[in-house]
Amino acid sequence: MRSIWIGLAMLLSAGSQAAPPTPYAFGVLNQRSLQATAAYWNPILSYVSARSGVPLELHIGRTANETTDRAVAGQLDFAFTNHLFTPKREQLGWRVLARQDSQGIRGQVVVLDSSPIKVLKDLVGETVAFANPYAFTGYYVPMELLVRAGLKVAPLFSGNQEAAMGQLMSGQVAAAGVNHQVMADFAQRRDLKYRVLAESEPYFDLAVMASPRISVADGEKVRQAFVNMARDPEGKRVLQRAAQSLGLPAARGFVAADDRDYSNYRNFFRSSLVPLNE
Repeated sequence: MRSIWIGLAMLLSAGSQAAPPTPYAFGVLNQRSLQATAAYWNPILSYVSARSGVPLELHIGRTANETTDRAVAGQLDFAFTNHLFTPKREQLGWRVLARQDSQGIRGQVVVLDSSPIKVLKDLVGETVAFANPYAFTGYYVPMELLVRAGLKVAPLFSGNQEAAMGQLMSGQVAAAGVNHQVMADFAQRRDLKYRVLAESEPYFDLAVMASPRISVADGEKVRQAFVNMARDPEGKRVLQRAAQSLGLPAARGFVAADDRDYSNYRNFFRSSLVPLNE
């Protein structure tokens, strides 16, 4: 009988050791379709999980609003986003770990190259597509350009950045408010020619952020895994494959960042004439 209990205890012990840890929910802001986002991010998160020892699992809402709402509701542990810098969401205590290594992003108001609209004031009364009412360079920043120019337009929210660009491409709207980098990537893939009517100052690209319940130690492990990707041959291959999945001309790695890098986001919201959707 004693040997049976010992054997059972060993089996239970082995079973408990074999059980994988519950992964942390890593939310990614919807700029592209769900399929394209998953194809890009799943390999990256697999790499970061293996290198950091902190298991991460991709979570995406049906829309960018839903993904952000999940972060606000405490349903996400990490996020790749720039939606958490409004005055109200800043109080939630999310912290910046890293950002994509780029020259920054700009909000733009764009039209098709063939459009009869030549200057910003020609958009008075026209329909302008935006990603969603939470989007920073996909709504707030280009709408600010329009409001400060004294123009009233009819906003149409498309769900994500590329959906808004698709509506512009198909002629359903007169113009679109966009993130300049996503617009450039989209136009290159679709061989789309467009013109920029107005453009903002640069802002750092989306941030890898940790919720306040994530320990400093685990946050630092995740930060280092992201930052070291472009220096590691395997990580570099993962980034290159991810870029190829979106048809991007080059891989984009990550660099360390902190909350100070996003101070101009906070300055924007303090002075913006566009009502906040929080």
